[in-house]
Amino acid sequence: MKKLYGGIVKSKVLVIILFLIAFAVCMVCSRMVAVNYDINDYLPSDTKSTVSIELLETEFSGGIPNARVMVTNVTVPQALEYKARIAEIDGITAITWLDDSVDITIPLVTYDQKTVETYYKDGSAVFTVTVHEDKRLEAVEAMREIIGDDNAMTGTAVSTAESIANTVKEVLKVTAIAVIFALIVLLLTTTSWLEPLVVLCGIGVAVILNNGTNLLFGEVSFVTNAAGSVLQLAVSLDYSVFLLHRFNECRENNPDAKSAMVEALCKSTSSILSSGLTTVIGFLALVLMQFRIGADLGIALAKGIGISLITVFVFTPCLILVVYKLLDKTRHKKLMPSFKWFGKGVLKAAIPLVCVFVLVVAPAYLASNANSYLYGSSKIFGEDTEYGRNTAAIEEIFGKNDTYVLMVPVGSTPTEKALSDELHTLPEITDIISYVDTVGAEIPPAYLDDATLSQLRSENYSRMVLSVSVPAESSQTFELVENIRTIAEKYYPGTSYLAGGGVSTYDLKQTVTEDMVKVNLIAIGAVFIVLLISMRSLFLPVLLVLSIETAVWLNLTVPYFTDEPVFYLAYLIISSVQLGATVDYAILMTERYRENRAVLNKKQAVVQTVSDVFVSILTSGSVLTVVGFLMGALSSNQLLAQLGVFLGRGALFSLVIVLAVLPGLLYLSDKIIIRKKNTAEYRKADFQ
Repeated sequence: MKKLYGGIVKSKVLVIILFLIAFAVCMVCSRMVAVNYDINDYLPSDTKSTVSIELLETEFSGGIPNARVMVTNVTVPQALEYKARIAEIDGITAITWLDDSVDITIPLVTYDQKTVETYYKDGSAVFTVTVHEDKRLEAVEAMREIIGDDNAMTGTAVSTAESIANTVKEVLKVTAIAVIFALIVLLLTTTSWLEPLVVLCGIGVAVILNNGTNLLFGEVSFVTNAAGSVLQLAVSLDYSVFLLHRFNECRENNPDAKSAMVEALCKSTSSILSSGLTTVIGFLALVLMQFRIGADLGIALAKGIGISLITVFVFTPCLILVVYKLLDKTRHKKLMPSFKWFGKGVLKAAIPLVCVFVLVVAPAYLASNANSYLYGSSKIFGEDTEYGRNTAAIEEIFGKNDTYVLMVPVGSTPTEKALSDELHTLPEITDIISYVDTVGAEIPPAYLDDATLSQLRSENYSRMVLSVSVPAESSQTFELVENIRTIAEKYYPGTSYLAGGGVSTYDLKQTVTEDMVKVNLIAIGAVFIVLLISMRSLFLPVLLVLSIETAVWLNLTVPYFTDEPVFYLAYLIISSVQLGATVDYAILMTERYRENRAVLNKKQAVVQTVSDVFVSILTSGSVLTVVGFLMGALSSNQLLAQLGVFLGRGALFSLVIVLAVLPGLLYLSDKIIIRKKNTAEYRKADFQ
C-alpha cells in the first residue's frame, strides 16, 4: 500500500492531468445522457401491463392514451375543429372524442347521457389524446398554444412534459445552493481558507466523472438525475476532509510533504474504505428491487461513491501536494469552539436518553410500516402547481377518468360481443370504443375503410378502448383492474391483454411491495456483515445498525402521525439511502470511543469522543440535511420533494441519535465492547 501511494504522489502532475482530461470528457458526456421521466418504464419486462404495452405497440399504431385535453364554452362543431387542429400536431398519434363513439349528426339527447357526458358536458369538450413518448415536450407545448391558457390538460404525457421543463432548472438551483452551503460549512470547520476549495474541487471532479460515465447506461431516471449529484456531494464530503486532517497531523512530525501524504493515506485508508463500503452496500441494495428504477439509482450512487473514493485516494492527494504551500499561507485559527460542554451534557443525560430511545424503538417501527402509500405518478404534482390546477378543472366537470386498452384475439365476434356486454355492466366503465360497439357485430370488416378498421382490429387482435370513471390510482382503481382482467380471462383464457395508466400503477404496486422486505433485509444484512468483519465484534454491528434503523423508522413515523400519504418509491429509497449514508457517523463515534477508552475511563471517554467527532459528523450531516430540505422545498415534483424531505429529516434523526444517544449506549455497553481487550492499559484507564 505504501509503495502504491508513493508512486501516486511521485506522479502528481501526471495524475492531475489525466483526471482533468477525464473531467473534460465526462463533462461533455454528461450532457449526452438521456433522462427518463416515466416511472412505468421501469416496471419489470415480464409484468402483465408491460407485456400488454409492447404487444399493443406491435399490433396497433397510436399507443395508449396518455393525455386529456379540455376546451370550454364550445359547440360540437367548434369542438371538432379543435380536435382536427390537435390531430395535426407532430407527435399526436391518436385523438378520440364523442364522434368516435356516436353519430353526432343525430341529436345527442337520443343517446345514453352517460356516454355523451364522458366527452361533452355543460358546453365543455374533453379529448382523449395519445402523445408519442419521444415528442411529449413539443406536442404538449403545441397543444397549449392551440387551446390557450384558459383551457386545461392533464395526463402522464403532460406531467412528464412538466417534469422535463422544470426538473433541470430545479436541480441546478438545488446543486448551486448546496455547494454554497457546503463551502460555508467547510470554511467554519477547516483551518485554512483554501482547504474548502480543495475539498470541493475533488468532489466536483468525482461528481462530473460519475455523471459522464452514466452515458454507459444510455439513460438515467429522473430520480437519479435529480438526486445523484447532490447525494454524492453530501455523502462523500467527509472523505476529503478526513484525509486533509490526517495530512496536517502527519506533517507535524514529518516535514517532508510527500512522505507525510503517504503516511496520511496509509493511516486513513482503512477508515475511509470501511465508511465508503457501507455506503456503497446501502446503495447497491436498491439494485435488487424488481422495480428497475432502484437499480438505476443504486448503481449510479454506488458508482459515484466508488469514484469519490478513487478521487480521494488518487486525485485529491496530488492536488493537496501541489497547493500545500498555499494552504500553509492561508492558515487561520479554529473557528469552531470545543464541544466538550456538549459531551458533558450527553454524559449527564445518557441514561434518560437511552431509556427514551428504548421506549420509542418498537412504536417507531410499527408506525413506520403503517403509512398509506402512493405507488404511481398521478399525485406527482401538487394542487398548487399549474398541472394540479388543470387536473382539478377537468375533474370538476368530467370527474376522475382514465382510459384503458383491452386486446383480445380476433376470431369470434359473438365472444367479443359477449365480453363487451359484460364489461358494460361495470358501473365504472362509461364508454367502450371497439369493433362490436362502434361498428356493430353484424357488419363485416370488409365494409369498413382501412383507416377505421386499423384502429379497431389488427391481423391478430381486436382493440377495445375503455373509458373508466376512476382516478389513476385508488383502491377502486385497483379493484376495477382486477375485475376487467377476471372478465376478460373468462372469455379469452390466457390470451387477453390490458394496458393503461391505472393498470400500470396496479402492477407497480404489486412489484414494489414485493421489494420492500427483500431490499431492507439485504441492506441491513450487508452493512451488518461489513461491520462484523471490520469491527470483529458481534455486539457492535447490532448496536450500530439498530441505532440508524431506529432513525429511519422515526423518519417514517412523521407522515404516519401527520396523515400524509407516502410515495412508496421514496419509502424504499430512503430506507436504504439513510442507512448507507449515515451509518458512517455511528462508525466514527464507535471507533473513536474505543480509541479513547485505551487511555481514559469510560466517563472521560464519552466526553472526549463526543468532542472529537462532533465537528466531523456535523459537517457531513448538516450538508446532507440542507441538501435534502432544499430538494424538498424547491422541487415541484412531489416524489422528489418528498424524497428530499425524507433525506433531510432522516439525516437530522441520525445526527441526534448518533450524537446524543449512541454515546450513552456505548457507555452502558462498555464491558461488552472492551471485553476482548481487557489489557492492563484499559484497566489502568478505568481507575484514572
